[in-house]
Parts: sequence; C-alpha cells; structure tokens
Amino acid sequence: MNLKERDRAVNWHPYTQMKTAEDAIPIVKGSGIYLYDEDGKKYIDAVASWWVTLHGHANPYIAQRVSEQLNTLEQVIFAGFTHEPAIQLSENLLKLLPENQEKVFYSDNGSTAVEVALKMCIQFWYNRGKEKTKILAFKEAYHGDTFGAMSVSGRSVWTKPFGEMLFEVIFIDPPTSENIEDLKSIIKNHSEEIACFIYEPLIQGAAGMLMHKAEDLSELMKFCRENGILMIQDEVFTGFGRTGKLFAANYLSEKPDIMCFSKGLTGGTMPMGITTSSQQIFEAFLSDDKYKTLFHGHSFTANPLACTAALASMELLLKEETLEKINLISQKHFNFSQVLKNHPKVENVRQTGTIIAWEIKNDEKTSYFNEIGKVLYREFLKRGIIMRPLGNVMYLVPPYCITSEDLDFVYQNILEVLDGFSN
Repeated sequence: MNLKERDRAVNWHPYTQMKTAEDAIPIVKGSGIYLYDEDGKKYIDAVASWWVTLHGHANPYIAQRVSEQLNTLEQVIFAGFTHEPAIQLSENLLKLLPENQEKVFYSDNGSTAVEVALKMCIQFWYNRGKEKTKILAFKEAYHGDTFGAMSVSGRSVWTKPFGEMLFEVIFIDPPTSENIEDLKSIIKNHSEEIACFIYEPLIQGAAGMLMHKAEDLSELMKFCRENGILMIQDEVFTGFGRTGKLFAANYLSEKPDIMCFSKGLTGGTMPMGITTSSQQIFEAFLSDDKYKTLFHGHSFTANPLACTAALASMELLLKEETLEKINLISQKHFNFSQVLKNHPKVENVRQTGTIIAWEIKNDEKTSYFNEIGKVLYREFLKRGIIMRPLGNVMYLVPPYCITSEDLDFVYQNILEVLDGFSN
C-alpha cells in the first residue's frame, strides 16, 4: 500500500468527514515556505500549517538547538523540579509582555492554555470567598475544542452535540464605536456574577478572520476593569508577530490579567501552551490552605525540548531581519488589499499585519460550510499553493521567511483564480 492507503486504513483526521474526504496528501519533506509530497511536488505553505510555522519548515537553527537539548535533557516532571530552558523561556517571554504579567504556567496546546486561564479566574474568586462563575465572551469566538474552551466559544454546529454539557456564557458582539455603550450596559447588568471576560484581541481567527479595532477593545477592557471583571487575552493566534507587532497587546492601552499562547510559540516545531498571569492572580492561590492550590498539570508541562524550541524561535523572531520581513509582508498585504477591494467577486477585505482576509461573493451565505471553499482549496493545490479557506472566506497567514517574489506569485494566482470565477 502507498502512504495514502496506509493513512486511510489507520488515521482519523481533524475537522474531516472521513466518509467523503479525499485522500490526505502525504508530505515527506519541508523546507522554508515549501512542503513536498511523495511525488516530489512542492507547495507554498501560505497558511503556515494552521498558523504555527513562523520561520519556515525544518528551520535549521531551531533543529540544531533542539538536537543539542535532546542529548542533554529531554523530559523531567515539572512538579517539584525545574530546568534552565523553562526558566529562561519564562524570563524572556515576560520581558516582552505587558508589565503586569509576572508568572508563567506551562501546558501543551492552545486549548489547554485557555482551560488553565478559565480555571485560574474561577478559582481566583472561589479562593477569595466570592461566587462569580459566569464568563463573558464574544459571539463566534473560538478558543479551542476541549470542554472549557468549547464552552467559551461561539455556539454552532461544532458544539451542538455537547450543548447541554457546556457551562453558561454571556455572549456579546465584538466592540464597535456604534455598539460600545450597549455592550457596557450588558456587562454592568451582570458584573456581580461575571468571573472573567475572554477574548481574541483584534482578530477572531476561526470565525473567519473577523477584525475589530484596538481602540474599541481597549475601551471595553477598561470598563471591565472598572467593574471588577478579570480579563483573559487569548493570543494563541495573534501572538509572536502575526498582527504586525510582537503581540496584539502592543496595540492596546489596557492590560489583561491573564494571557494565553501556543501556535507560533515554538515556531511550529512542537506542541506547547503557556498561560501567563498577573501577580494578583498568582497571590490568590498562595495560602496555608492546600485546597487553594491550582490543581492542574500535564505530563509534558514545560517539556525541555519544547522550551528550547520556543527559545530558539523567539531569538529568530527578535532578529532585525525577521522584524523587517514582518513589516514587508504587512505592507505587501496592504497593497494587495487595495487591489482586492476593486475586484467584482470580492467583498469585506480586511488586513492586520501579516494576516489578510476577504470573502468570495457567491450564491451561498458567508459560512464555514460554503461549498466554494472546497473548490478553492483544490484549485490552489493544483497551483502548488496550500490555502485552507474558511468556506468562502479566504486568507493568507504566511511564514515570515516568505520572499517578496513568492508573495507576488501567490497574489497573482489568487487574482487568476478570482478572474476565473468571474467568467
């Protein structure tokens, strides 16, 4: 059997209806922005393999650092023990975050980083003797697929089978200058029972790359602070340069109590999640009463290899040449957005930093299940470009190592495909 046949015999793929899905494409090699299949065809990874691969595939510097660590210390229990890579990573990350972020809790992916954050907030109030258990979140949010993360994500067909098992959440629209006062009114009416507000800053990724303004979010955050509501800023997607700045937090005037990270954290090389917190959150768990402990952990918490990969990725991220590439991608995306805005088959073009998104006009409504997404996906694969449309919502989130020429190649193919749909 070939790789496709062997895969279908044993593997169950994510977000995939396995009965009707086409065979998965076997990838045998990665290098920079390219992935190579078993037949030798190469693809530009224009979505950074689910938004994680910051510096390209098989990055030699990250590989070297991980290899060295592998021969030194590959794993150690993080309860009662520690190690240099975890300490160094925490120190380096905290220097880049809002100054109120002072503690780091390690987990293993974005969903668990969110689970940790939610447990921190709810137990924060429990440890203080207050019953505040409701969560405030954006409509159409996506924070992960574990139960807590699913609960604070928008209700949809994805969550319907588990509807009665999800905890209560107050959902509000993302803020705009027009609705901000109405949102404040909702929050005020529930402020005594809301434990925390969790949000994706500036960009709601899985919802279709929906974007809101930093000044509106800052105003909403300030109001939550004034009303004693803790804030969880989910930067799993937006962190590490995606928005054009190191973090979405760099656009905001207000500071969250807790932040969540994953995806680009290790440069896409290994699974890892991080939840950071303010000193105030941390101190609510300091007690002679052992039952006020944060009882949460993972077998691979602060894995030395993943910590090392994250350290190496962060070094690359902070290099002047990487920051220049982020600026280049952002500027080229902006220029391309102006072209797209004039295309008759395109609407709702939006762009923040290295993220650009737009919608294809067709007879179906804008939705993850819009059938045009499958057509577009296949067409770009034929052209050697990996794009994963969210239904009729198309987007680009390329690795930072992409060249200007490769970006132009992607842009040109997008326009050719759009023109084909215009005929």
